Amino acid sequence: MEAIGSFIPLIAIIAIMYFLMIRPQMQQRKAHEAMVQALRRGDEIVTAGGLFGKVTKVKDEHEVEVQLAEGVKVRVVRSTIARVVNKTEPASE
Repeated sequence: MEAIGSFIPLIAIIAIMYFLMIRPQMQQRKAHEAMVQALRRGDEIVTAGGLFGKVTKVKDEHEVEVQLAEGVKVRVVRSTIARVVNKTEPASE
């Protein structure tokens, strides 16, 4: 019975770490994945490297084409997009 009592603080520490560190990190990752999957042409974005640009083409599930300046287009891996600055409205049908 004494051995079980010594494991209670360890279990409490693991539970606290889960709720303070692991769970919020998983929620952030899911939110980022949802944001990246919802990208569409015309969205203004910021990359992880700090470049601002406008999505000109959504190529596939891994990359998008971003216009950084007039006549300057680059291919960007979706996971490197840090945030969407300005979301465009979907086209009316």
